[in-house]
Amino acid sequence: MSTYEEENKLNAEVISVYPDKVRISVEDLESFKIAGEALKVGSYVRISDNENSVLIAIIENFSIEVADTGSRKYIIEANPLGVISNDVFTRGGDSIAIPPKKVEPAREDEIKKIYEQSITAEDNFTFSMLSSNHNIKVPVNGNKFFNKHIAIVGSTGSGKSHTLTTILQKAVATKSGDFALNNTHVVIFDIHSEYKSAFPDSNLIDISNLTLPYWMLNSDELQELFLDTDANDHNQRFIFKDAVVSNRKDNFVGSKDEKDKIHFDSPLFFDIEEVLKYAQAKNTEIIETGETYASGAKKGQPKTTQGSLYGKLTNFVNRLENKLNDKRLEFLLGKKARKISFQEAISNILGFKKESLSNVTVIDLSGVPFEVLSITVSLISRILFEYGYIYKRLRTSKNPQEKVNNDIPILLVYEEAHKYVPTSDLIKYRASKNSIERIAKEGRKYGVSLLLASQRPSEISETIFSQCNNFIAMRLTNPNDQNYVKRLLPDTLGNLINKLPTLRAGEGLLIGESIVLPSIIQMEKCKLPPSSNDIPYWELWKEEWKDLDFDALKEEWYK
Repeated sequence: MSTYEEENKLNAEVISVYPDKVRISVEDLESFKIAGEALKVGSYVRISDNENSVLIAIIENFSIEVADTGSRKYIIEANPLGVISNDVFTRGGDSIAIPPKKVEPAREDEIKKIYEQSITAEDNFTFSMLSSNHNIKVPVNGNKFFNKHIAIVGSTGSGKSHTLTTILQKAVATKSGDFALNNTHVVIFDIHSEYKSAFPDSNLIDISNLTLPYWMLNSDELQELFLDTDANDHNQRFIFKDAVVSNRKDNFVGSKDEKDKIHFDSPLFFDIEEVLKYAQAKNTEIIETGETYASGAKKGQPKTTQGSLYGKLTNFVNRLENKLNDKRLEFLLGKKARKISFQEAISNILGFKKESLSNVTVIDLSGVPFEVLSITVSLISRILFEYGYIYKRLRTSKNPQEKVNNDIPILLVYEEAHKYVPTSDLIKYRASKNSIERIAKEGRKYGVSLLLASQRPSEISETIFSQCNNFIAMRLTNPNDQNYVKRLLPDTLGNLINKLPTLRAGEGLLIGESIVLPSIIQMEKCKLPPSSNDIPYWELWKEEWKDLDFDALKEEWYK
């Protein structure tokens, strides 16, 4: 068959053109497929016009129309993406001449050209290929991908953790020269202890070696940790604030003017044991009135009265004692936490330990008690945000013309982000929400960006989620999550977003400022996978009865 006959056998034509949609009628779908790849939702078609330009569109859906005669026509609805003219691809589908002449599946070389031309070699960062054609790599602009916040969402089993791991492993491995360690800096908040296996060379911090300076908590965090916020007790608030500020001044070495400026939020050391002693003293305070007994057994002895706070701080004192004696909080309130310096704390978190440098810090939070999880995440996040802020100030003070605010930028990865920044207004989430929301709104200016990963996007604070500029939306089965993601993604995607419930493991919709076209992608496999949380119940249940060492269990439990 000649090329002319083959082309005319396609029997496909545009029957209507809308601002955001093209409807195509195909009489013989099998013949249409012969001209290119097997068609499905997410595949690309090319539409020629009279000006020798080619419109590239992505298929949103198929339908069948049956005539009274019984004949069938296949109706394809496609979303226009852009035009190839003079071998150059331009976004936007409003420049095609009407009526268009010919429709056929887009050629592989055309689609490759679109992606290859969109990004320079220096900016190219690739971790996936087209789901419909694995020969076509899908690059993103590495700068626009990492310096704008990222969201990866997907139900359990969709491949979300593997996607996150692939992206980070490739970032760590990419170098612009011949050196051992590149300048990647990633901090992963790992709530389920998944990522140690994926990053064996990482700076691993868990409850056994985590040390955080409680004295760097801000006023809200201090009160959330040490005060009974539900009691609304003004006495304990006043005494606690007074004791902290006084002790900070006592431990401060500097001029009187500097000392006078110290306040509740000053990031300066104070001794929490001294705060407890102060509260205990006020709770049992006996004051001499200045008078003496005139007669009786106490004649000549001074008269006394109870202090104004006598017995009113008992609950506060008990709460403070319980916190200080709780071994689970040793990482935050123990001796090491009182001695650790600011420099030590931040260098440990950023992977700048003297004995070893590391691109990735994995903070395993699985051993952190739930009641202080929000405060722990908040403190670490705020330290890293303020690092970016102060470092920018330092650089610009040295060189006012400096254009790069931060030459050591960091990415903060929040796995299961709905656990730290939920839509809930409960007090126990307030600390982490405030810190992460601030990073979401201001962090990019200071070289601190976010990657949020969650299986329940509808439960994430919209303030934070709406700040993301790059999305990888994987299979989502919950209708609330689907609707939430649809609401945040651009309307121009049309029905393409409806494919979310049917995506296979490792497939996702990649969209954002870093990519030339919204694309349904297949992620590359990660080199070392994260630890799976799936326990093989059926396999284990069929094995022989296993003994349990209850003594060892108790010992671990009571640590």
